[in-house]
Amino acid sequence: MNSTVELALVLSVVAVACALPGAFLVLRRAAMTSDAVGHVLLFGIVLAYFVVRDLDSPWLMFGAAAAGLLAVVLVESLEKSGRVKADAALGLVFAALFAAGVLMVSVSVKNVHLDVDQVLLGQPESADQPRWEAFGAAIAPVWVMAAVLALNVLLVALFFKELKLTTFDPGLASSLGFRPAAVHYGLMAVVSVTAVAAFDAVGPVLVVGFFVVPAAAAFLLTDRLAVMLALAAAFGVVAAFLGTLAADLLNTTTAGAVAAALGGLFGVVFLVAPGRGLIAQAVQRVRQKRAFFELMLAVHLMQHEGTSEEAEESRVKGLHAHLSWTPQQVAVVVSRAERNGLMIRSGEVLKLTDAGRARAREVLGAPSEPTPPGPPP
Repeated sequence: MNSTVELALVLSVVAVACALPGAFLVLRRAAMTSDAVGHVLLFGIVLAYFVVRDLDSPWLMFGAAAAGLLAVVLVESLEKSGRVKADAALGLVFAALFAAGVLMVSVSVKNVHLDVDQVLLGQPESADQPRWEAFGAAIAPVWVMAAVLALNVLLVALFFKELKLTTFDPGLASSLGFRPAAVHYGLMAVVSVTAVAAFDAVGPVLVVGFFVVPAAAAFLLTDRLAVMLALAAAFGVVAAFLGTLAADLLNTTTAGAVAAALGGLFGVVFLVAPGRGLIAQAVQRVRQKRAFFELMLAVHLMQHEGTSEEAEESRVKGLHAHLSWTPQQVAVVVSRAERNGLMIRSGEVLKLTDAGRARAREVLGAPSEPTPPGPPP
């Protein structure tokens, strides 16, 4: 198999593993929790190293995961105190724990060189190379990510109902006997484990990207949770392949290219998403504006219907003076209103149709016309 395709498949595994819990983070408005977890991993790794004194020990990953969960607990505690808002608590905790990790490294572990490129962008190209030994077997990050992916799929399938209910209506979930707090911390534990494994495989930039961007793009396209999860996973895979191929063609860093592909993919969805995209919103605003002007004209005609001023107030050539519109605006609005069946011309005078009269009554809050009685039996 081509090395580029192999790397894209590795990144796809990471993308799907992150996208599944990431969808729930986006829905719970806690997307940046993944960034906070990514920053505090160093704190847990250093503490675990102090215990095992082995840089190749898999226990370092457990220490990192524990630090991520600790960060979530601290953020929740600060927020619930009522003295610090959620965003401030997030910044305080991950900055403090990250700084503590860096301080412990600089003071206790001498002569350690941190490659900035590797720390920020990771080394996804070497994710299939063994880095640890456990139970006599060499383990590569990609196999750890595959196990995490399988675990995430299993947990989402088993607890889909609980996750859905506690995400959209925690109050109802609590009244039905569920425990939203337990589900929340369980989700945060999954996020921590996934972030730790992905951090080692692809670096922190892609960790945050895979957690947030595919889920945010999927959210713009659907209101169904199951469809959102599937779309988020698909977007992650597409970005992984596009970014890997672009990196190979441009001879640039894979992590940066994949992150750019994620941003580009979200940008496209943000523009063209039906209903929530920029283009759809712009079209909707134009339609609402047109409908508003048509209703204004219908209300004007109805207010003068049957009065002595009707002939003058409903005359097409005089409408621009009565409504403070330009003659060009009058011509456009009248043409659309006629096409939509709200009014008809009677010589130079506009007459409301039944549909136009009903719309005007809705706007004015007037009672509808009584239905004429039928023939006697």
